[in-house]
Amino acid sequence: MRTQKTYMLNMGPAHPAMHGVVRLILELEGERIVSTDVEIGYLHRAFEKHAESETWNNVVPWTDRLNYVSPLINNSGYCLAVEKLAGITIPERGQYLRVIASELSRVTDHLTCVGASAMELGSFTVFLYLVKAREYLYQLIDSLTGARVTTSYTRVGGVKADMPADFPAGCLAAFKKVREALAESDKLLTRNRIFMDRMEGTGAITQADALAYGITGPFLRSTGIPYDVRRAHPYLVYDRLDFEVPVGAKGDNFDRYLVRLAEMEQSLRLVEQCFKKIPDGAHSLEPSEMKDAFEFQDAGKQGETALLSKYRAKVDQTLQGAGRESFGAVKAAERSAVLPPKEETYGNIEGLMNHFELIMWSWGIKIPAGEGYCAVEGGNGELGFHVVSSGEDRPYRVRCRPPCFFIMAALPKLLNGSYVADVIPTFGSVNMIAGELDR
Repeated sequence: MRTQKTYMLNMGPAHPAMHGVVRLILELEGERIVSTDVEIGYLHRAFEKHAESETWNNVVPWTDRLNYVSPLINNSGYCLAVEKLAGITIPERGQYLRVIASELSRVTDHLTCVGASAMELGSFTVFLYLVKAREYLYQLIDSLTGARVTTSYTRVGGVKADMPADFPAGCLAAFKKVREALAESDKLLTRNRIFMDRMEGTGAITQADALAYGITGPFLRSTGIPYDVRRAHPYLVYDRLDFEVPVGAKGDNFDRYLVRLAEMEQSLRLVEQCFKKIPDGAHSLEPSEMKDAFEFQDAGKQGETALLSKYRAKVDQTLQGAGRESFGAVKAAERSAVLPPKEETYGNIEGLMNHFELIMWSWGIKIPAGEGYCAVEGGNGELGFHVVSSGEDRPYRVRCRPPCFFIMAALPKLLNGSYVADVIPTFGSVNMIAGELDR
């Protein structure tokens, strides 16, 4: 009697398409996948536990390491949750700057996802086009935040510094090149027979299944559901901006590719609108506005004297926009809440003490006891932060809702019944980011 047997195939974490951080254990019948076991945990950053040992502002650098492809969205999401708990709203200019930073980050996220997916399917040229476009944006982010990836741009109550004077012009010039790269990639991929055969009809998920798994972002929108946190639960100034929410129809890999392609254009439009609408003035809260929400510890010990007030420090690119010349317009002058101008940090002992007291343990900002949740639209969907305060200078608990965690839970449903070759485009469309997945 002839019997048909299945066999097991181990894919990852060393497999190139698994990015070194995920392992799939596939049960195969010939080339067809019978069952899938997804094993995560090869990258553990312990973000939530680290957050319990840092002061409120010192958690911001850890958020860079969640989705490291779009760290500026993480920065904003965490600070919005803390500010919501504290009951404060940052100045309008700071809100526009956060939107600009977030949308630039969203484009770099989608460029990476689409470019890497195309490369894994053999289109190395598109990968080069899109990575080059990403490089233009990374240079802009570098000029805005002082870093390309580990940005740490936001602070509780505002942002690190105002944008450079030539930043809008630089963005508009870069956007032209980014749009050219997207158009070239669109020509090479969207009607390419080989690409479409690998993407169309593979990795499909229904609306009901996507909702049941808690999936959001481009993955959900590819099924035709126009859920976008920016539109459904507006935050910052998104309710004042005009943008569309692209959706698909079939929920397959090809629809997800098209949705991400369309969303990049929408993000560029959002940034252009922000440059037209951003007001002059401060981007961070005045301490007097924050006193109702914050408790300041031992404010009298923080000096007010600037011994070298007539001198101006020469700062490098990393600190551009954080100096005394722009301090009054972008940050509060109150030493007990806001980091001092770099001239004072570097130029006198009071400024140096002021700086360190705001970032040292047992000092810094204290948030009233309570808990709050705030979500933003991340590169992969709803990115939420649940913060709990016991009234101390650091979080009692921080819980992160990483969008790609829910997609990874649904991955067996996407793969079972398909072929081994479908694993690559399907996993690529997930845009799995281990930094936010494993915590």
